[in-house]
Amino acid sequence: MKEREGFDKFIKKRDINRMDTTETRSFWKPLANRSFRLLWITNVVSLVGTWMHEVGASWLMTSLTLSPFVVAMVQTATTLPFFLLSLPAGALADTIDRRRLLIFTQILMSAAALGLGLITVFGKTSPLTLLVFTFFLSMGAAINTPAWQAIIPELVPRKDLASAITLGSVSFNIARVAGPALAGLIVAALGPGITFLLNALSFLGVVTVLIHWKREPTMRTLPEERLMGAIRSGIRYVRNAPHVWAVLIHMGIFSFFASSLWAFLPIVARSRLGLSSAGFGMLLGFFGIGGLVGAAILPKVQHKTSMNFLVALSTILFSLVIFALAVLKDFKLLSIAMVIGGISWLAVLSIFNTSVQSVIPSWVRGRVISVFILVFFGGMAGGSMLWGAIATKTSISATLVGTSLCIITGTFLTWRYKLSSGEGLDLTPSQNWPVLAMGKGPDMEEGPVLVVVEYHIDPAQLQAFMDAMGPMKTIRMRDGAIRWNLFRDVTTTGHYIESFIVESWIEHLRQHERFTISDREIQKRVHSFQAAGKPVIGQHFIAEPVRREK
Repeated sequence: MKEREGFDKFIKKRDINRMDTTETRSFWKPLANRSFRLLWITNVVSLVGTWMHEVGASWLMTSLTLSPFVVAMVQTATTLPFFLLSLPAGALADTIDRRRLLIFTQILMSAAALGLGLITVFGKTSPLTLLVFTFFLSMGAAINTPAWQAIIPELVPRKDLASAITLGSVSFNIARVAGPALAGLIVAALGPGITFLLNALSFLGVVTVLIHWKREPTMRTLPEERLMGAIRSGIRYVRNAPHVWAVLIHMGIFSFFASSLWAFLPIVARSRLGLSSAGFGMLLGFFGIGGLVGAAILPKVQHKTSMNFLVALSTILFSLVIFALAVLKDFKLLSIAMVIGGISWLAVLSIFNTSVQSVIPSWVRGRVISVFILVFFGGMAGGSMLWGAIATKTSISATLVGTSLCIITGTFLTWRYKLSSGEGLDLTPSQNWPVLAMGKGPDMEEGPVLVVVEYHIDPAQLQAFMDAMGPMKTIRMRDGAIRWNLFRDVTTTGHYIESFIVESWIEHLRQHERFTISDREIQKRVHSFQAAGKPVIGQHFIAEPVRREK
């Protein structure tokens, strides 16, 4: 806990819970970038197709069965692939060309939607078939999402990142308004199979733009990380990044309980409200309208209040919407509740997304986003399955009331985990570690490597030095160390040895590449306590294999 507080205290030059006022003024500025604008427009079209598909799939399943468990399994089939594939997808996004990966996944999703559409048009769909194709379509989305999120900072400057992320939410909510409304009309007139076929076509615009996008090549001086090694380093980073942990804790609790709304909305619309497919689409459309309203007011509200208070308020509002879904039987009142739900949903997810993207460097962005997605969709998948099973034994209304109360409780329990906007952080690689003076260096895969740094500290500065070493430990462990210690010399006051172990020589070299300008400032603070005339000395040791005596 002291480490985390020390890290937070050092990097915050002012209240980082306040969003920069320039973000409000530059909300639409990212669209001036041609590549971002074209991808944004084609993504809107693709998302409209996705929402048409979602409505068609949910409505088709309620036509095949009204079992709460089976209907809730549509949500599980949609979200489970994100839980299973997020980590390898994030590693792929950081280790191979993101543009090519995105093109592949868009084509994969188009093929899955086309297959389901053809089977449905010919009347061969069963509940199991629908779940299987939904699962495969979501597999493509799971592989696609980390790379898609990771390219946003490549398209816009850092100062426009929050605006670009909010615009991504705007596109999602435009699609949430248009997609369900169109799907309701199409399903009523032509059947759900046509919505699946249109979704297959909607991916082609994104593919075309990606093919013509001239992505700046990433300059690397070291070999690419292997897939499993990249996954391990990504998990290690997340485990040792306090600001990322704060987002994940909030996200996990929110998605787990909020999944109840999406799991039961189709049944409530059909059974309790007696809506047609068009009416169900309108209900989702009101949620999307709320999202658009939220996108319009969010920058102004962020300017005037802390992001942590805004998340708590929005989460409580969403819990009230779930409660409304449990008790309301009037379409108009529930439509108003869905608008409020759209506002709060957009606020929560936009702030979570902005917070996590603002505190992670480029080298690990895809992997951290994959963990973010893993937590979100893992909560959605597990929650949907659990709430469906509970509702089968009790009732849908009772389950919704229970999850509503749990969200409110979770909001108060997680209040101490503060979100960060990343203000004051400079995640640019510093490239300031000196090149070691040696002849023939170790082989890249040799290891483990022991790094020892020797300090001589003025006794009057010992406590300040110890406080500064907390953030230093965070950096070492986050960037590649598998073990870290600070040792005190029992014979000489003020003599300390910092040691950390890295898996291999190449991983230690990657530590050099990962060291940011903000990390360098923390290192300078540690070195500032060094006694005058005593240099900070670093040494490197490679483990030698020694056989045990027989």
